[in-house]
Amino acid sequence: MGRFVLAIDQGTTGSTVALMDARGKLRASVNNEFPQLYPQPGWVEHNPDEIWRSVLKGIRAIFRQGICKSTDIAAIGITNQRETTLLWDRRSGDPLNNAIVWQCRRTTSFCDSLRKAGHEAAIKRKSGLVLDPYFSGSKFRWLLKNTPGIKPTLKAGHIAGGTIDSYLIWRLSDGQAHVTDISNASRTSLMNLATGQWDASLLKLFDVPQAILPRIVPSSGIMAYTRGVPGLPDGIPIAGVAGDQQAALFGQACFGVGDAKCTFGTGSFILMNTGTTLLHSKAGLLTTVAWQLGENAPTHYALEGGAFVCGAAVQWLRDGLQFIRKAADIEVLAASVADHGGVEFVPALTGLGAPHWAPEARGTLTGLTRGTERGHIARATLDAMALQNADILRAMETDLGKRMRPLRVDGGAAANDLLMQIQADVLGRRLIRPQVIETTVAGACYLAGLGVGLWESAAEVQKIWRAEREFAVAMSAPARRKRLASWNTALQRTML
Repeated sequence: MGRFVLAIDQGTTGSTVALMDARGKLRASVNNEFPQLYPQPGWVEHNPDEIWRSVLKGIRAIFRQGICKSTDIAAIGITNQRETTLLWDRRSGDPLNNAIVWQCRRTTSFCDSLRKAGHEAAIKRKSGLVLDPYFSGSKFRWLLKNTPGIKPTLKAGHIAGGTIDSYLIWRLSDGQAHVTDISNASRTSLMNLATGQWDASLLKLFDVPQAILPRIVPSSGIMAYTRGVPGLPDGIPIAGVAGDQQAALFGQACFGVGDAKCTFGTGSFILMNTGTTLLHSKAGLLTTVAWQLGENAPTHYALEGGAFVCGAAVQWLRDGLQFIRKAADIEVLAASVADHGGVEFVPALTGLGAPHWAPEARGTLTGLTRGTERGHIARATLDAMALQNADILRAMETDLGKRMRPLRVDGGAAANDLLMQIQADVLGRRLIRPQVIETTVAGACYLAGLGVGLWESAAEVQKIWRAEREFAVAMSAPARRKRLASWNTALQRTML
């Protein structure tokens, strides 16, 4: 067996291909961005061929570094942007359309119609998810209704559908496997959380035929083998798959009940491990599958809350307003002022996620005066990223009936020390940042390594994980209450 794991982290703005050795050390990582497509206001798409090319480019770049040969790869792990949905032709493998991205709001009216018809409670009870255009079920329906000339191909059984993990496994295996892992399946609104299978009544509500959907498999264990992939030998097992946030939870070694992490990416997401208990939220959170480690292993669940716009707000300052030249410059600009100066930015650029679930909300920038500088807007942006997470945390604590443990943080923006300190302050909780900050990659590697026996157990993986820095709370309780009150006022204006 080879001694390296190759990870594919297929994200919203780019694809990362990384290499981890048997000691759990990340040896190489290459990211390639691809275009974001906005055909109409509120619509977001990706070209699946661009995604695949970005993955192949990353694979080539990894092996050009000479750390190991492609024959040294023991397994491939995949983690992916969740909910993003596409259809392709089973015969050719060609996509039938652009993928509808998780951020896309085009199915809002259909979701509203299901809500008005009284289906929301049943959907949440079975799937663990709120009724929102964020999830895949309504996206599948839209594609099936709006792809030109699809009916004869659908009737003939030539249509395959899935989330990005399914599409990548299909391409990596040359069409030999049409599968999805249980964590990704739990994000579609079509899977019954209690059974771990596609649910007939949910499929009927969203008008999605089960015949187009992949088979649901565990998150760890061999599910396919490579065939015909440029730069890779045939026969490498694809042995670990999880949605990006579940992969980050696993990569943070959050294996105990109550362990939680927050990933700062395009959006920000807090997940808390609830073990094998299916805990339904009463505070606007989601119940989701965390992982399943093998066919006969129990399913582990998590509570989740996500903000749609986190790092994307910094990208907007960079690209839309041209405040900064690169994303990392936000820290220096925000630190140029003492605080937000009364400026509040609610980054509802694609609606508001948990715990508010207001898809029609739009971003607001308030509290501007003649004394407002670019630094105040930059600081308000960092504050907003942290304050959204504070809202989610309070909802989690309501569901759990107790305080959360110290929060583990990861993702690209977790490298921003100012943001991490702001986050600790507005949460009123200690933060722990790991040595391997890209824990989605780590989680995919761990799951794949476990799937082929490179590591024997989660306990062995736990020994690999290391902390890099902790952030203690520096804000007083009265100051925190005042800051949260200002933020809540701005939130109410956003949702008017």
